[in-house]
Amino acid sequence: MLNLSSLFHSDVEKPTLLDNITLSDEICKFILEAKEDIRAQLRTKLPAVLKELGYPGAAVQPRFFTQGSWVYKTLNAPAHPEQQADIDDGVYLPLSFMRLTSKPSVASQVFFAAAEAALMPLIRERKWRLIGDKPTCIRIEIAKFAHIDVPLYAIPDNQFDQLRKAALAVHGYLSLDEAIKRAERDAWTALPDDQVLLAHREDDWFKSDPRPVKQWFLEEVERHGEQFRRVIRYLKSFRDWQWIQGGPSSLLLMAAAAPLFESRVRRDDLALLDLLEILPNALRQGICCPTDENESLTDRLGPEGVEDTAKKLEQLERSLRGAIHSSSPEQALIWVREQFGPRFPNSADRIKVSSAKAVIEATPAAIVSTPLIGRTQAG
Repeated sequence: MLNLSSLFHSDVEKPTLLDNITLSDEICKFILEAKEDIRAQLRTKLPAVLKELGYPGAAVQPRFFTQGSWVYKTLNAPAHPEQQADIDDGVYLPLSFMRLTSKPSVASQVFFAAAEAALMPLIRERKWRLIGDKPTCIRIEIAKFAHIDVPLYAIPDNQFDQLRKAALAVHGYLSLDEAIKRAERDAWTALPDDQVLLAHREDDWFKSDPRPVKQWFLEEVERHGEQFRRVIRYLKSFRDWQWIQGGPSSLLLMAAAAPLFESRVRRDDLALLDLLEILPNALRQGICCPTDENESLTDRLGPEGVEDTAKKLEQLERSLRGAIHSSSPEQALIWVREQFGPRFPNSADRIKVSSAKAVIEATPAAIVSTPLIGRTQAG
């Protein structure tokens, strides 16, 4: 049996797959500076734009909350030239301010229009590109290899303060019934006043709070250890190589993997293989959002997308299993690199032969609960 773990991750031997999918310090600094410049622009310009539009209390400054893979530390470098690193930085205004508009639909449109107007001077100055057709965010392409998504939120006033401490189009209707449904929804009384709302270009607002997902994932990393975070990154790098566009979302991969993952001491290859044995069928059975059991993540992907993903993961499992059980390091590399692409190191000399005893030692001991023993009476 072969040990490929040092090609996935190693503190001593370089390079590794993890090294090759990690953005350089220079690129991370560039992205971070761009994100901070966008925040500074919105802090100073968004209140002024809102005031010009005639909204009282417009001096309120937005709050910000970075979400997604940048925060989870699972952000990978793009696998293909057509792909970009994706950074999400949410912008928040207090719900009470958004409710000063006559309707929720007006508020969402004003929010998008004002934020884009506030950002345009910076975008022109930096020669960035504004992409304004994303329904749930403002996308700013800051380089060929990266973009920053800016989703817009309305948040309850008390949470707006906590966040600081922590860090008008016309609808076309197909029928009268649809018009009535839209009108009923387009009233502040129809929306909750105690939840975070995400602005949508077409559907006005819907409940969406990224903070519980962040907390959930960080708890999973604490529970499973850093190997879990690394395995998620391996899955994402596989996805990015196999699908130039589309494929399973990062949240879907995280949510599917979390309850199934078992660590393997110093054996990232075996930890990934163990997960791949059961991950495809778990996807076929359906995966819900870890913070909202009523939201199906596999439904978003669709039946064909789920099956395509499951089959590709099954092929990855076969290739990795064949590599680990191969007698030829060179052949093992061919199989694995077919799945992960050229970012997987082509270093057959670093593949080690592992004994059955070593494999057993890499498996954590199972925790067995003490059986309950009832009281007895002597007599």
